[in-house]
Amino acid sequence: MSHTLVAFHAHPDDEALLTSGTMAKAAAAGHRVVLVTATDGGLGLAADEYRQDGALGERRLAELQRSADALGVARVVHLGYADSGMGDDLHPDLPDSRRFVAAPAQEAAQRLAQILDEEGADVLTSYDAQGGYGHRDHVRVHEVGALAADLAGTPRVLQATVPRDLLVGALKAVSKVYTFPDAFDMEVYERSFSARKDITHRIDVHRHIAAKRASMAAHASQASADDGDRTLAAFLRIPRPVYDLVFGREWFVDPRHEGPVARDVFAGLT
Repeated sequence: MSHTLVAFHAHPDDEALLTSGTMAKAAAAGHRVVLVTATDGGLGLAADEYRQDGALGERRLAELQRSADALGVARVVHLGYADSGMGDDLHPDLPDSRRFVAAPAQEAAQRLAQILDEEGADVLTSYDAQGGYGHRDHVRVHEVGALAADLAGTPRVLQATVPRDLLVGALKAVSKVYTFPDAFDMEVYERSFSARKDITHRIDVHRHIAAKRASMAAHASQASADDGDRTLAAFLRIPRPVYDLVFGREWFVDPRHEGPVARDVFAGLT
């Protein structure tokens, strides 16, 4: 039986890091996969060559489509909001779009719920309550995703996350082979994402690792920098055996899940 998976993310490139393997696996198995991004990622970090004409958001949405093509995604939707950024001060709204966190959560949830209804979504992925590493747009994705699922009656909401102890251990192992950018802060990851005990779904994506790597590579702007290096660029330089070990599984939390850790996001659905 085929199902429909809707992956909801804050910015272009978030899907590549958190759910791209699961999306590719579902698409390869004949399920319908829909990718929704709340914002255009227009305030993302990138080299001047991608930013100087003010069209970074457009470029990142184009990169998102290339990522989706690599994963076998059937439909890509931008909810129409602008990137809220990471600084202490929130940028003003744009003439034609509001910052995601400035828009009422109920309004954004209704936009997402309309897509869930149209698609007859069986599973929605969002983020854990702290938004992974705490970006305000990621926290809002968690809030909006939960509201939208209630509005649409979506049977299952899976919060994309990473077991923080495993993540830190993997990053420390990689750091012995590669030097991360100066901006890379290990302490951020030591207090981010979810505890291993809270993981309810662990998805093996080793067979789809090439698609996951292609998804990451599609986001060229986010691997660029005028000085130093970017984390995504460092990830893409990891040789395949190590890359497969680090990125060969993806994790989710379903607070309503009972029983042992599931290995299929559609397990138990009728």
